[in-house]
Amino acid sequence: MGIQQEQPSVTSQQLSNPPRTATADLFGDPIDSHPLWFKQSSFLSPDFDSESYISDLRTFVPFETLRSELQSHLSSLKHELVELINRDYADFVNLSTKLVDVDAAVLRMRAPLIEIREKILGFRGAVEGSLVSLQGGLRQRAEASAAREILELLIDTSHVVSKVEKLIKELHNVPADLSNGDLHTAEKGHLSNGVSTQHTEIGINLRETQSMLLERIASEMNRLKFYFAHAKNLPFIENMEKRIQNASSLLDTSLGQCFVDGLIHKDANAVFNCLRAYAAVDNTRNAEEIFRSTVVAPLVQKVIPVNSGGNIGDELEEDYKQIKILISQDCTFLLGISSTENSGLHVFSFLGNSILKEVVWAIQQGKPGAFSPGRPTEFLKNYKSSLVFLADLEGYCPSRSAVANFRAEAVYVDFIKQWNIGVYFSLRFQEIAGSLDSALVGSSLIPIPKSDSDHQMTLKQSLTLLECLKSCWREDVLVFSISDKFLRLTLQLISRYANWLSAGLSARKTRNSGFEWALAAAPDDFVYIIHDLDVLASEVCGNYIGHVFNILNSCSPQVLDNVKNSILQGGKSLKDLIPSVIDSIIETLVEKSNEELKQLHGIVAAYRMTKKPPPVRHSHYVSGVLRPLKAFLDGERANTYLTEDTKDKLIQGAAVKITNRYNDLAADIVNTARKTETSLQRIRLGAQRRAGASSDVSDHNVSETDRICMQLFLDIQEYGRNLGSLGVEAAKIPAYGSLWQLVAPQDRQAEIRF
Repeated sequence: MGIQQEQPSVTSQQLSNPPRTATADLFGDPIDSHPLWFKQSSFLSPDFDSESYISDLRTFVPFETLRSELQSHLSSLKHELVELINRDYADFVNLSTKLVDVDAAVLRMRAPLIEIREKILGFRGAVEGSLVSLQGGLRQRAEASAAREILELLIDTSHVVSKVEKLIKELHNVPADLSNGDLHTAEKGHLSNGVSTQHTEIGINLRETQSMLLERIASEMNRLKFYFAHAKNLPFIENMEKRIQNASSLLDTSLGQCFVDGLIHKDANAVFNCLRAYAAVDNTRNAEEIFRSTVVAPLVQKVIPVNSGGNIGDELEEDYKQIKILISQDCTFLLGISSTENSGLHVFSFLGNSILKEVVWAIQQGKPGAFSPGRPTEFLKNYKSSLVFLADLEGYCPSRSAVANFRAEAVYVDFIKQWNIGVYFSLRFQEIAGSLDSALVGSSLIPIPKSDSDHQMTLKQSLTLLECLKSCWREDVLVFSISDKFLRLTLQLISRYANWLSAGLSARKTRNSGFEWALAAAPDDFVYIIHDLDVLASEVCGNYIGHVFNILNSCSPQVLDNVKNSILQGGKSLKDLIPSVIDSIIETLVEKSNEELKQLHGIVAAYRMTKKPPPVRHSHYVSGVLRPLKAFLDGERANTYLTEDTKDKLIQGAAVKITNRYNDLAADIVNTARKTETSLQRIRLGAQRRAGASSDVSDHNVSETDRICMQLFLDIQEYGRNLGSLGVEAAKIPAYGSLWQLVAPQDRQAEIRF
């Protein structure tokens, strides 16, 4: 057979051998194993494509390597096929014996298959024809249904238009039918317009009957608008458009007249029915405008005449009070009807589009200056009065959602925008910050006479800062909605004062011009600054924060914490300036003490090249070294305004710096004297050797340097006693210890005692 011819010869030894398996090399890997990139399962994929497979592998596998692997895989497959044939050789041989007369069997099966195929094709054609016929019928049915809907819509539209016209005609006939008075149930069972006899009981008057008819007409007009919206492009509807417009115009006119009549006579039932009619035709704006022009406008005109010619003031507080009284008297009638629960009248906004709109228009026309921030005090008063007025109007809202809707009205938003709070704050900023700047640009510190003030401040600059800080949170200045801006202004004022003071102290230290007040200030003037900084820091971190918290008590705890921390930081920045002011006082006092210390050079002149005996008492200049410090401490300002702790810091700081200067000058004098004395002795010895005189120098006389040191030693003892009188322990000052070691005799070096 054909298959047997393609098979290789198989020996009996091969038949007896088991199937071949891949052998392993020394390392345990199969000899015919493939690399990881060669996936045999890829060939079994239904969508396998040889070209794409090769193109994907060629990007990282050489073509020769790929061909070698494919040939190896082909050989493996052939070998596996041979093994399979050898394993099932008996079945393979029997297969050829069973395939007898296959062609005849195929011919016998082909005829019925062809017949079945023809039947299926015929049935399929019949089904497709039925389907096309069915789809055509369904399409015709849908078109007929759509045409029927349009026809019904047109018929309904025609009926509604006719019904509306009939009801309008009946409406015009109502006054004639009811001219003799109220209807009685015994006289008439029903009205020709279909109103039930229960509506004609005793007490139903003409207005109520008209309003009920109008409500019914409005309901029909609402249906008519619905039909018109769904079929407005049809010729039939276009031909009826003029009739619809006429009916709508007649309804608006009649409804407006009935609504005005009901408002004038305060007929609750008539007004209620009219409002339902307006809501039915979605024409709330007309009702709001009629209420505004009929009821609200005359009331507001009494309070704020539009044609006043500008002869009245711009204050609004009294006007708002009168308007609120008039609203409570004449407007609550309609407001109560419109807020009736489950009435569907919540769509009206008489508060916003009638009352508030008229009030705003009257203010714009009669008192336009009320909105001008050019006069901040009057502007703020009017603004707060307006907020109170709005809050009073919100009191008529029956629910929170009604309040939210009122605030979302365009007239409400526009009214709030009329008050330009940004410009107002800018003017207040210039006013408050400008007053502080004016106080700080002066060329000198300005003390406040005690008789002119009951406050604790001593300088005009400090008092101005405190007044400006308080102005930020005054009731006649603060706008709560922008309190964050006033908080920022508060911190800016503190920072401005702190920068002014720190810059002045720096200029005083470097002697730079531009801060004349600091250059011209005396130490006593800085006492005022220290006192004012203490008072300002205590006030800002104490009562001032409490006052701000009382104003912002409605804010969240987190906001209050942030406010507190920021103000405390500002108070701390003022407190932190006190050490710098103390240092400036100390520098001034040290400079004055240096003038006295310069007399140290007189000691050298007194003992140089003279036979003046050794000193027995201290120099007269010593008492003047600490005199500036004592005079400052004994002054009235220091005793009045400096605390004991501040005095102690000032004394200790001044004592250390003066002693340092004293030590430097004394060390320079002693070292210079010793060098000079050594040079003179060398010269004398040279002269004696040249003259042949004895080189014996008398050691019985005290040298000039020793006498200078003796004088300095007496002086520093007195200086130490003067320090002690000020409460300063001289031995604890490092510079004093160095000075003692410099001039004290050898037997006094170990202990500082005087």
